Amino acid sequence: MTARIIDGRAIAAQVLEEVRKGVFELRAAGLVPRLATVLVGEDPASRAYVGNKRRTCEQVGIESVHHQLPASTPGEALLELVRELNEDPGVHGILVQLPLPRGVDTQAVIEAIDPAKDVDGFHPVNLGRLVAGLETFVSCTPAGILELIHRSGFETRGRHVVIVGRSNIVGKPLMNLLVQKSPTADATVTVCHSGTRDLAEHTRRADILVAAVGRPHLIGADMVRSGAVVVDVGINRVADAQAPRGHRLVGDVDFEAVRRRAAAITPVPGGVGPMTVAMLMVNTLKAARRAAGL
Repeated sequence: MTARIIDGRAIAAQVLEEVRKGVFELRAAGLVPRLATVLVGEDPASRAYVGNKRRTCEQVGIESVHHQLPASTPGEALLELVRELNEDPGVHGILVQLPLPRGVDTQAVIEAIDPAKDVDGFHPVNLGRLVAGLETFVSCTPAGILELIHRSGFETRGRHVVIVGRSNIVGKPLMNLLVQKSPTADATVTVCHSGTRDLAEHTRRADILVAAVGRPHLIGADMVRSGAVVVDVGINRVADAQAPRGHRLVGDVDFEAVRRRAAAITPVPGGVGPMTVAMLMVNTLKAARRAAGL
C-alpha cells in the first residue's frame, strides 16, 4: 500500500477562491474586509508567517494593515494598540503574531482582543463557545484540519480520531470540534500527550491520526494502523548538509515509512500549513460579515 498524498495547497486554493468570491460580494456592497496584523520584534519565522498572511489577504481582496513594533515594546503599549484596533470600526479582524517576546504577558494580550475580532480563535470566550458547540471563531489550524479531511472525501462521523498533542492552539480545540454532534464531526476522540503511557498502543487504534507535538518523526510506521488517514501538523527544522540552507522541514510523522501503511497522509510542507492561512481568511470574512449584520 502506498498512501494517497493529501494536497493541502490545492484544497487551500479551493477555500481561498470561495473567500475571494465572498469578499467580492462585500466590496460590491461597499464593505472592505480588513485584517490588522501586529508583529512585535524581528523573529525571522514570525516575519515570514505574517508576510505570507498579508500576501494571502491581497490575493483574496482583504485589506491588511500591518503594525510593526520593536521587541522592546512594553506590554502596556501593546495592549493599548489592541484597544485602539478594537475600537476601530474599519478593522474586522486582529491578529497578534505569536510568540511574543519574553516579558510580555501573552495571555493578557489574547484576552484584550475583542472576541468579535479574534480571527485566530484564541480568546477564552471563543474557546468556551467552541466547547459549548456554539457558533464562534475556531482556531485556524484545527478548522483547517477538519476541512482537509472532509474535502479529501474522508468521514469523521463514527470514526476513532487519535490526536497526539494537547495544545490550546491545535489539540484541545480540534478535540472539541470533533466531538460535536454534527454531520461534519461526531467522532470518538482520544487525546494523547507527554504523560500518555504506551503511545503506540493508542495511535494504532486510530482511523484518523493527527500528530501535533513538534517532535521530528515521532510517529513511525509501527505506530500506525494499516489504512489509517494521517494528518501531520508538525513543522520541524532538522539539520541537512545537502539542503541549500543547511536544514530542511520535516513533520512529526516519518513520512516515507508511514506512507507505506496509511491510506492517506499530509506532507510537510504543503499539507496543513496552507490550510491554516486559508482558514484565517475565512474567519476574517466571517468577522466582516458579522460587523455588517449579515
